[in-house]
Amino acid sequence: MVFEKVAELVAEQLGISKDSVKMESKILEDLGADSLDVIEMLMTLEEEYGISIPDEKISQIKTIGEIVALIEDSTK
Repeated sequence: MVFEKVAELVAEQLGISKDSVKMESKILEDLGADSLDVIEMLMTLEEEYGISIPDEKISQIKTIGEIVALIEDSTK
């Protein structure tokens, strides 16, 4: 499941518990990431799933659910 993998990677990157990562979690506010964390996280996910996330989409991503939806749409 995409969410499981994303949650695992996000938790590892941010040094937080995987259990604290939810679909509705706001990356900056709820998980304490900064903009550099977000860029690194998305680069890791791009490599993991063999996708390319356009820059204009990156600035629109606010929640874990949005990352999952973007990955699912890109891998269809």
